This record gives sequence, C-alpha cells and structure tokens, in this order.
Amino acid sequence: MKFIIHGGTLSRSLNSIVGLISTNNTIPIVENFLFELKDKKLSITASDLETIANVNIDLQDAETTGVDKVCVPAKMFVEIVNKLSNSPITIFVNEDLSIDISTDYGKYTLIGVSPEDYPEILQVEDAQKSVIHASTLVNGITKTIFATSTDEFRPQMAGVLCEFSEKGLTFVGTDSHKLVRLRNMEYASEEQRSFILPKKTLNLMNKILLSLNEEEDVKIENNISNISFIFGDYHIVCRLIEGKYPQYESAIPTDNPNKLIIQTAQLLDSVKRVSIFANPTTNQIRFSLTDKELVIIAEDIDYQNKAKEKLACNYQGDSFEIGLNAKYLIEMLNNIETENVCFEMSRPDRPCIIIPYEEEKQDEKESLLMLVMPVILGAN
Repeated sequence: MKFIIHGGTLSRSLNSIVGLISTNNTIPIVENFLFELKDKKLSITASDLETIANVNIDLQDAETTGVDKVCVPAKMFVEIVNKLSNSPITIFVNEDLSIDISTDYGKYTLIGVSPEDYPEILQVEDAQKSVIHASTLVNGITKTIFATSTDEFRPQMAGVLCEFSEKGLTFVGTDSHKLVRLRNMEYASEEQRSFILPKKTLNLMNKILLSLNEEEDVKIENNISNISFIFGDYHIVCRLIEGKYPQYESAIPTDNPNKLIIQTAQLLDSVKRVSIFANPTTNQIRFSLTDKELVIIAEDIDYQNKAKEKLACNYQGDSFEIGLNAKYLIEMLNNIETENVCFEMSRPDRPCIIIPYEEEKQDEKESLLMLVMPVILGAN
C-alpha cells in the first residue's frame, strides 16, 4: 500500500472519527484505525465495539500492490498528521506492517498491527429504511441530547428516542428532571417505528454533520438491534440501546392556565446573572409573577448571597411563584431560537412547560416543547 495525500485532508478525516477510540479499551485492537486501500480509495475505520465509523477518501496517486490493509496506532498517528496538515504526505506500508510517513520535513516510521481481529462493520439485516435531511438530524440531536440522563443504571434515558409516526419524526431526551421533545411534521409516516440512539454515537454524528453540508441526505436503516447512517463519504453503524423508553407523553401536563411570555435573550441574560448567587447544590432560582412583572430571585443562605432582578413581561394568570433549576433553564433557553419564549404553568409543584413563542403563527413544520420539573421553594 502506497499513497500520497494532503495532510489537511487526512487530518480532517481522522479527527472526525477519532473520538470513538479509547486508549484504555479491554480489546487493544480498537485502539487503532483500520486503513484499507482499494481502487484508489482510502477507507479509514474507527470503533469502540458498540459503534463503527468509516470514512472514505478518493486519492489521485495510490498503489494497491502488497499490503492493502493495516491497523494504525491511532493516538500517535493523529498526533503526527495534525502537525503535518500543511503539506503533502506519502504513506507506504511495508510487508512487515511498518508504516513509513514521508514529507518535505523528513521521514517517520511507526509499527502497524495486523487487521485480522479488527471488528467488521455490522450488517443491518431486515432493515426498515428512511431518508432525512442532515439539518433535521442535527437539529434533533442538538435540541435533545443535553436533556438525556448520565445515570448508567437507566440506560434507556441515557440516549435519545427517535420515533417515526403519523405525527412526524420525533426526537425525545429526558433525565426525569427535564424533558425535550422536538417533532418534525415533514417526516410523517404511516409505518410506525422507534429506537433509542446512544449519546456517544449522536455526538459523533453531530460533529461530522456540522462540518458538512447540512442539506445532504442521510440514509437510515435499522432493525431491532442495530442502526446504520450513510451520508457523504461516511458510514456509521451502532448498536441501539435496548429496553423500553419511558412513557414521556404522560409526563406533559395539558392544563396550564398560567402563561408567561417574555423576550428570550433578556430572560437568559437575567437568569445567568442571578444564578451566580444561587446555592451551588440546588441551583435554585425563584420566579415570582404578577400581571406585568417577573421577579427573579436567587439566594444562598449558607453564605448570605442574594440577587434579585425585575423584568417586564406579558403574564396571564394568578399571582404565582415557582422554583426552577437555573442550570436546566439556561440549557433550555440556549436552544430557543425565537425572539420570545412562553412558559406554561399550573402549580408550583407541577412541571413547567417552555415553548418558543411567535406572535404570528406560521405554517410550522417543526414543534419544540421543553419541560422542567420545579425545585421545591425553600430548598437550599
């Protein structure tokens, strides 16, 4: 195997999938990239055993004689290629699997590993298929992944639920304290199916898709155990999270007579300032609402820290007070793209609904709903 490639091209491809590779894996072979050269096309694969990511690079100058497949130590190879990203690189794999890297600066050699035991890309058999825009997938991941759980004892909630139904394509993330549901009505389907995607795979997908043209199509194929994503020069396959996702719809209250409408950016800035003074354990801030005014209060009794801000708002409902987790609220407001945001509430001990708000309702193809559980007032 011998080929010439620009360092920048190789560096971008390696860095897009290197996040899968861990140096303390129980199976050492997956601490390597798998390189395969075929018909002037370089295939690079990374795996953590649960997910396999493959990227293909077209080459102008390549020879497929001799060794055509080798495992390359990932950490060292990425490190040297990143430092050679401004120049062409010639790579030659010898029969003994040693790898020579030649550039204008000099020559470097590292020892490769036999690819015999490297995991193969899973074949998704008897698959259900669909095609969606990359931008839809990016938006679904970005808006929901922050709400997923980090509790290893609740693996279903550590991923994002994807549902195809007559209502559309729905993404859901929750950790039982907060919940986000994003629905795209363009992908309504009579054929219902759902699956739970692992967070690590989603982070990898998001990173790659954000670096590409978001309007290209992503081909999705899944069965009960595995899912495949094909787009551009990439092919990603992973195991789905097993188990049943919580009945999230039942957690969303429908009778919420108290409604607050306020500028998103103004509220976000205020919450960021006030939350500095909140108790670091509970992150509790207090919303106190009257007809045209929202008062935001944070207090840390242990250190006698306190902050209070008043904001003009549009509020319909009785005088109302509710405690919220400022950290969760900031995460949610950061994902609201409309100028105004609407809070819908019923009681101080019931979930608070947060949705984008526009005065003139447009023909929406997408709907976003966020839910945050209240913090019991007085808890510090």
